[in-house]
Amino acid sequence: MHGPVRSVFWHLGELGEGQEWSVALKTTASRYPELEAHLLAEHPWDNPEISAVPLVAGSAAYLAWVERTVTAEPDA
Repeated sequence: MHGPVRSVFWHLGELGEGQEWSVALKTTASRYPELEAHLLAEHPWDNPEISAVPLVAGSAAYLAWVERTVTAEPDA
């Protein structure tokens, strides 16, 4: 999590300013739609910034960890 940061934006025809936090979540491309749907459903804003940045390379061990982590079933 990064922040807070000062944000200046145009919203509903007006210039706005506020404080925001940035959060980086890691998942696979195949799980992204599920994550996006969850974030949109749970976020209090009508149009939060949700964006994806592809990981084009990484160590084999790290990429395997991400895959295992996002596909593992939660503990019962």
